[in-house]
Amino acid sequence: MNTQEQIERYIASQPEQKRHDMQDLHLRILQASPGCKLWFEDGKDSTGKTVSNPNIGYGLYTIKYADGKTREFFQIGISGNTTGISVYVMGIKDKKYLAQTYGSALGKASVTGYCIKFKALKDIDVDVLLAAIRYGFEGHQSG
Repeated sequence: MNTQEQIERYIASQPEQKRHDMQDLHLRILQASPGCKLWFEDGKDSTGKTVSNPNIGYGLYTIKYADGKTREFFQIGISGNTTGISVYVMGIKDKKYLAQTYGSALGKASVTGYCIKFKALKDIDVDVLLAAIRYGFEGHQSG
């Protein structure tokens, strides 16, 4: 199964409202970064143990470690969680930036250093969320 098929299956497995919102968000992210690399992380470690929620990833950046090693990872991720949807904006240098810049304008969402959580798209200002996503695609990574 290819990445697109994994993404479609994951979105289809969500409850109705979350499925609708995740599909909408997926399409909007693809519009924000046409042709970006797509990822699907199933949330399992190398032994098959579930260690996180599955994630759909978009874009590409390289994480640089202190020992000189590197790892490729997605810039933007979305995931269904028990209470709604999480959007990950990875690699931002300033861990207060998302909350300070977008937090109060988002609506009913919680914002941490790299994660925006909300119950449903109707609860937030989607244009503000998309602005945060576009910021993430601009490449404000650490490293």
